[in-house]
Amino acid sequence: MEGADEFMKYRSPLVSRYASKEMAYNFSDRKKFTTWRKLWIYLAKAEKALGLPITDAQILEMESHEVDIDFAMAAEEERKLRHDVMAHVHTFAHCCPTAAPIIHLGATSCYVGDNTDLIMLRDGFDLLLPKLARVIDRLANFAEKHADLPTLGFTHYQPAQLTTVGKRACLWLQDLAMDARNLQRARDDLRFRGVKGTTGTQASFLQLFQGDHDKVEELDRMVTEMAAFKKAYLVTGQTYSRKVDVDCVASLASLGATVHKICTDIRLLANLKEIEEPFEKEQIGSSAMPYKRNPMRAERCCSLARHLVALMADPLQTASVQWLERTLDDSANRRISLPESFLTADIILSTLQNITEGLVVYPKVIERHIRHELPFMATENIIMAMVKAGGNRQDCHEKIRVLSQEAAAVVKQEGGDNDLLARVQRDPYFAPILGQLDAILDPKTFIGRAPQQVARFLSEEVRPLLEPYKAKMDVKIELEL
Repeated sequence: MEGADEFMKYRSPLVSRYASKEMAYNFSDRKKFTTWRKLWIYLAKAEKALGLPITDAQILEMESHEVDIDFAMAAEEERKLRHDVMAHVHTFAHCCPTAAPIIHLGATSCYVGDNTDLIMLRDGFDLLLPKLARVIDRLANFAEKHADLPTLGFTHYQPAQLTTVGKRACLWLQDLAMDARNLQRARDDLRFRGVKGTTGTQASFLQLFQGDHDKVEELDRMVTEMAAFKKAYLVTGQTYSRKVDVDCVASLASLGATVHKICTDIRLLANLKEIEEPFEKEQIGSSAMPYKRNPMRAERCCSLARHLVALMADPLQTASVQWLERTLDDSANRRISLPESFLTADIILSTLQNITEGLVVYPKVIERHIRHELPFMATENIIMAMVKAGGNRQDCHEKIRVLSQEAAAVVKQEGGDNDLLARVQRDPYFAPILGQLDAILDPKTFIGRAPQQVARFLSEEVRPLLEPYKAKMDVKIELEL
């Protein structure tokens, strides 16, 4: 049956199940090998412009066959030659007989291999950055909307002083803003390997241009410009330094850590029923428990984020074992670790955009949790009010301590509600401040400057970060579940 053998072999879920078609294409064979051909055309054009005997007809022939790659022939050539670059040189030469003598002239395999990798890394960042900007935008809107909605803060996952739902979202946003700067820096720091020759000395090109150093420099500059890079690395071995890969993957792994933290928080809040990720009308949470609404999107993000963080070890180790001008033990590892880093980051951001566009808040549940804990948190305010009314701080502290212990026993040992407030109201000692209790226990008096912090943070740090991506903000994510 046509295509049935497709189910007889492993397919990476990153492509078959998760990543966008744009990112999957960025690391595809078609993108890779058409880029190789583009690079051979750039090289020939620059060499011709600098005086080598290359004709317009040869250039035109190469350009007319830039995309019509015979993948079957290339595979057969590689099987015979055991060399991927030479297999594609032969395949290109087969459809460009006139240009055959000058294809790959003076170059080493890494001219196409490494330069293509750098193009894919750059283009990968260009796909991720607008996605990250959209996540930041959605979360910023959420933070603004809920800037002054009081909620229990947690330290050690124990109830602590109040914060607001919007302020908590700003903690997530701050990390994402750092990631946006890290990704942009890694992208902008990328340079081109350029035209450097077999061990990076440009010896073959110096020979082609009969010792003319200026022409070799100009060749490097021209090809770098054609590939839309502003700079090339001034020194390389046979390859560009594998620390470049470390920088790129480090920014993605750091993003993975951020997303894992955000989505873990969402999962914890879902358990408290305070916040939920979007849930489709017909979505099933559990095959056995019909009432369940599992945070499966956040769980997916956490699951993939762990993989993204773990991938950081690959480029670090690869960079550390590159002997002298290069060894080939980087190649097989990089074929897996570099695309997987970008593919994983891609689906994480798509999923997080979907989550942040549909986060559901349950203010009544949040309010109930506050009511349960606030009497304990308000004890200091009650003491201050009593002192202002003429009471003795130490006497009041002892009264409150005893009543708090009794109320805590009802909560912990009997499973009852926190009745500290009722105990205070019943005790004649607190008669002078009974009229102030509602004001003392207003949650909005416990959130400090959270709303003001949200407003300033969004206006000074978040919105300016999004300016370059305004035109790409409206893209919606169709999430495959």
